[in-house]
Amino acid sequence: MRKYLLYIMIVAFLPATAQKQQWTLKECIDYALDHNLSIKQRDVNRQQQEVEVSTAKNSRLPDLNATAGENFSFGRGLTAENTYTNTNTSSTSFSLGTSVPLFTGFRIPRTLELNRLNLEAATADLEKARNDIRMQVAQAYVQILYSMELCDVASRQIEIDSLQVFRLKELLKNGKASGTEVAQQEAAMAQSKLTATQANNDYRLNLLALTQLLELPSPEGFTIERIDPNSRLAAFKTIGTSPDAIYQEAVGIKPEIQAETLRLQGTEKSIDIAKSALYPSLTLSGGLGSNYYKTSGFPAESFGKQLSNNFSQYIGLSLSVPIFNRFATRNSIRSAQLNRQTQQLQLENTKKALYKEIQQAYYNALNSQAKFTSSEEALRSNREAFNLMSAKYEYGKANITEFNEAKNNLMKAESDLVRAKYEYIYNHALLDFYRGKELKF
Repeated sequence: MRKYLLYIMIVAFLPATAQKQQWTLKECIDYALDHNLSIKQRDVNRQQQEVEVSTAKNSRLPDLNATAGENFSFGRGLTAENTYTNTNTSSTSFSLGTSVPLFTGFRIPRTLELNRLNLEAATADLEKARNDIRMQVAQAYVQILYSMELCDVASRQIEIDSLQVFRLKELLKNGKASGTEVAQQEAAMAQSKLTATQANNDYRLNLLALTQLLELPSPEGFTIERIDPNSRLAAFKTIGTSPDAIYQEAVGIKPEIQAETLRLQGTEKSIDIAKSALYPSLTLSGGLGSNYYKTSGFPAESFGKQLSNNFSQYIGLSLSVPIFNRFATRNSIRSAQLNRQTQQLQLENTKKALYKEIQQAYYNALNSQAKFTSSEEALRSNREAFNLMSAKYEYGKANITEFNEAKNNLMKAESDLVRAKYEYIYNHALLDFYRGKELKF
C-alpha cells in the first residue's frame, strides 16, 4: 500500500517539476551561459592556461630523479684485480640525483609572465564568448516576442473576417447579399487563416532556435515571459549618444579588446624570452649512488657490503655559455618581433571591427526609431481609414472588396509597427550593452 501511494505521489509530482514557468530573458541568458557548449570549450581553454601558469611557476623548483640499472658484459673485461680477462661480468647501480636552475637568462620569470598574460587573455576570450551568447539569446528572445504579436494580429484578422462571413451569410438569407460576396469573404478568411498558420509556424521555429541556444532537448512546453513593449519604449525616446562616444566607452571594457591587448603584451614577453638564449645558464646539481659488481669465476663481496663500500655523493655547478648556435637565437628574436607586429595589426583590426559593430547598431537604432515613428502614424491613418470604410460598408456605400482592402492595410500597418517596435527595443538595448550595461528589455 505504501509503495502504491508513493508511486501516485511521484506521478503527481512529475508534471509540476517537468514544466518550468515562463522564462524571462535573464533566466534564458543565465541558463545558456551554464549549458552552452561553445562556452564550455572556452572554459576548458582557460583551464589549460591555468595549467601552463602552474608549469612555468614550478619550473623554478628542483627536480629529483631516481635510476636503477643492471648491466651484463661478455668477453674481455676488467676484473676486480684491475686486469683484463675473457669472462662474464654483471653490475647493478642505483642513483638519486637533483638539479636546480640558478640562472636561465631570465627565461623562467619571463615565461611565467607570458603564461599569466595568456591566462588573462583566455579569461577575456571566455567573457567574449559569454557576451556573444547573451546577444544571440536576446535576439532569439525578441524574435519570439515579435512572433507572438504577429500571431495576435493574425488572430484579430481572423475575428474580423469571421464576423463578416457571418454577417454576409445572414444578409444572404434575407436577399441583401450575393453568394459571390459570401464566397469572396470566405476566401479572405481562408487567407487570414493561412497567414495565422504561417505566424504560428514562425513562432515555433523561433522557439526552437532559442531552445537550441539553451541546449534544451526540445521546445515542447517551453514558453517565454511576454514584456510590455510600450513601457520599454517609454524609457528611451531618443538615442542621444554618438557612435564615437559609445565606442570610447566600449573599447575600455569589451573583452575582445582586452584579450588582444593582453596578447600584444605577451608578444613583448616572447621577445624577452627569445633574448634569454643570449645569456649563460647556471645549474646546481647533486646526487648520490652506489654499485654492485660480480665477475664470473671470481669471488665477490656481498650485495649489501658492496653497496655500502661503493656509496658515493656528488655536488656540482654547470655553466653553459652560448657562443654560436647557427643564428637560431637571432632568428627566434626576429620571429618574435614579427609576431608582435602581427598582433598589433590584430588589435587594430579588432578595434575597427568593434567600431563597425557599434556604428551598425547605432544607425540600426536610428532607422528603427524613425521606422517606429512612421509606423505609428501609418497605423493611426489606416485605423481611421478602416473605421470610415467599415461605416460606409455597413450603410452599403462600399463593397466587400473595398472593405477587405482597408482591413488588409490596417493589418499590414499593425505588423509593420510590431516589427519596428521590437527592432527599436533590441537595437537600443544592444547599444546599452556595448556601453557595459546589462542586456535587458
